[in-house]
Amino acid sequence: MELILYILLGSLGGVIATSIVHRFVLKSKTQKLIKDATKEGENIKKAKYLEAKERFLKLKSEHDSSIKERNRKLQSSEDRNRNREKNLQQKTEELKRKEKGIDRLKLDYDSKLKNIQTKKDELSKIQEQRVDELSKISDMSVEEARKKLLEALTDEVKANAMIQSKEIIEEAKLNANNEAKKIVVQSIQRVATEQAIENAVSIFNIESDEIKGRIIGREGRNIRAIEAATGVEIIVDDTPEAIILSCFDPIRREIARLSLHQLVTDGRIHPARIEEVVAKTKKNLNDEIAETGKRTCIDLGIHNLNPELIRMVGRMKFRSSYGQNLLKHSREVANLSAIMASELGLNVKLAKRAGLLHDIGKVPDEEPELPHAILGMKLAQKYGEKEIVCNAIGAHHDEIEMTSLISPIVQVCDAISGARPGARREIVDAYIKRLKELESLALSYDGVSSAYAIQAGRELRVMVESSKVSDKKSDELSFSISQKIQTEMTYPGQVKVTVIREKRAVNYAK
Repeated sequence: MELILYILLGSLGGVIATSIVHRFVLKSKTQKLIKDATKEGENIKKAKYLEAKERFLKLKSEHDSSIKERNRKLQSSEDRNRNREKNLQQKTEELKRKEKGIDRLKLDYDSKLKNIQTKKDELSKIQEQRVDELSKISDMSVEEARKKLLEALTDEVKANAMIQSKEIIEEAKLNANNEAKKIVVQSIQRVATEQAIENAVSIFNIESDEIKGRIIGREGRNIRAIEAATGVEIIVDDTPEAIILSCFDPIRREIARLSLHQLVTDGRIHPARIEEVVAKTKKNLNDEIAETGKRTCIDLGIHNLNPELIRMVGRMKFRSSYGQNLLKHSREVANLSAIMASELGLNVKLAKRAGLLHDIGKVPDEEPELPHAILGMKLAQKYGEKEIVCNAIGAHHDEIEMTSLISPIVQVCDAISGARPGARREIVDAYIKRLKELESLALSYDGVSSAYAIQAGRELRVMVESSKVSDKKSDELSFSISQKIQTEMTYPGQVKVTVIREKRAVNYAK
């Protein structure tokens, strides 16, 4: 009985052990299945996340591209409008100067007309006296009477001619302004665009054309990142070992040039690195601008200048006009003004200060629709400059009336610095082309043997054959050539046309 009981208990224990092992195996499989399912879910989740991220980046890239393209077009349009406004402002200034010249001519005409009227009154009195004398004389001969009468009629005709000339002059006065405006409008229509190339383009030289591909980047992402960060259009064309940077803002062009130099030198060119380098370059350039302004003021001995004005003086280093650096020009004007003021016994420090600041209206942070002289005057007033300095800045192009002797000194020194030989230049190809066009135009006339453009294209000397061109025709030829140059060519300033005719008699004694 006990044996049977032991057997039963052993069988029962085996069943229980088997059940426990079976449960343990099931639990292990379940945990493995759960673990596999969890891992598979994580893989699916990662794949979906990467797919979503890739799609997001693609959409973001397309969106950024469209925004950059639109911003580029807007910037280009703004730059073109700004350039047109500057040209119009320059022509408006020229028109004002011509109008002032016309006003001076009007004053001369009025003075001459008053003299004519006075002489007319005197002639009338003399005529009356002579008529009275003739009436008193009864024994005058026929010839004498005829002579006296003829003299009286001659004086009367002269008086009538003077009256008629006065009416003609008055009519000319009325039409002078309209004719002057027409001439200015024609000049605006023929304004040259070569200077825009010089003022809006910088050249970045590279060692080899392979670097162009790295600058462009995969699908153009690097070049788009540079354009977006700097606001400069980068032109990569067939020009060997060179990249063109195009922008009307010289500061932006300089930032782009320095950033490209650092990127090419470093070798790491990708969007994140580009943004980092551009930001660092902007900071360094702003520091350099401030340091340049301080160093300039120290060199010239100018003290207590507002920090904003110092910064604007530093910005002049990156601005040019007809190839003349604005900072060098302003320093020249400051030194010349100081010398003139010293010779005349005026305040040397104020003259030097006004000379340095006279063109700060060309480098503002914003560009309002004002002439640069008026804008510079307002900036000087805003930052606490003396009235004499402000007036010299605002009056150096005759926009306002001069109130001190320093103002005409600054105006004269500005003209001297700009007119100095070699101070201003133009693109060589355009310069040579203009000289050739001047000479070809003169040679197209009959009787012209040779023509030479001299004085950097400011004078045209024309040699004519004495047998074909008379002295009278020389005058007509000079006028005709000058009119044709004025209507058909684009040129800075004015061109003097000199026609030379001579007669040479040569013989030999044998």
